Amino acid sequence: MEDAHVIAKDVTGLIGNTPMVYLNNIVDGCVARIAAKLEMMEPCSSVKDRIGYSMITDAEEKGLITPGKTVLIEATSGNTGIGLAFIAAAKGYKLILVMPSSYSIERRIILKAFGAELYITDISKGIDGVFGKAKELVERTPNSYYLNQFENPANPKIHYETTGPEIWKCSEERIDALVAGIGTGGTITGAGQFLKQKNPKIKVYGVEPTESPVLNGGKPGPHKIQGIGAGVIPAVLDVNILDEVVTVSSEEAMETARLLVLKEGLLVGISSGAATAAAIKIAKRPENVGKLIVVIFPRFGERYLSTMLFDTSREEAESMTYE
Repeated sequence: MEDAHVIAKDVTGLIGNTPMVYLNNIVDGCVARIAAKLEMMEPCSSVKDRIGYSMITDAEEKGLITPGKTVLIEATSGNTGIGLAFIAAAKGYKLILVMPSSYSIERRIILKAFGAELYITDISKGIDGVFGKAKELVERTPNSYYLNQFENPANPKIHYETTGPEIWKCSEERIDALVAGIGTGGTITGAGQFLKQKNPKIKVYGVEPTESPVLNGGKPGPHKIQGIGAGVIPAVLDVNILDEVVTVSSEEAMETARLLVLKEGLLVGISSGAATAAAIKIAKRPENVGKLIVVIFPRFGERYLSTMLFDTSREEAESMTYE
């Protein structure tokens, strides 16, 4: 999070200060403007790069971990794992991760490339299976430290200190609403708290899968929006800052993500599609005429090439022949 116009001392100095861009071609019927915060332009292409840095740095400052000695352990859908993995590689930590088996193969490959030790769990066991395996590994691994993103205050703290202020500054203090998918809840909690302190009139909208509407009082269920909708109400999520939680179906999320690629030139993942679908719904409400809605794009689309999101493109590419 250093000055973008100087040479960074190491890769962690590249985190943050991501750009924002208006959406122009998929906003028919909207009475508000939508601007996207491109967290896909972090050094490892995810908003989770921020909390990977924050959780490791926080533990170091408290004297809880030491490079070359401590073994870091985390439960992840893959993106926090990647955010931890590149920092662990740069700092000299061994990293052990646990991830559900249903998440994209790209995540596994990237984690292995960074030297992380990876375990996958049976998807039928849900998030409890992931947490259970992580705790088992902590118990049997000497000198281990469990980062625990769902409960770690360093998660929302980095978004309060960086993401929120960046949005406030880049929008020239004109933001009227923030829209973000909820996984751990760290992004929307930290950024939302900062923005509401600056202007209590700012609305904060969370996004969760229609198939797993836990924050709206429903039951957890299977869905295809990787990175959000964990099926629990995370400890770090400040539900009091949420003005509304908008539900978006997996199919709606994927269709919107494809439109972002084809019509806006933004190669994004499924959760960005979900957040955008919610932002468009909000931007069409008459009470939001002339307002500015900022939506978080948490990840780059290349991490989803093996998923249903890009089935058609992948099949076309694989069936090509030379002339």
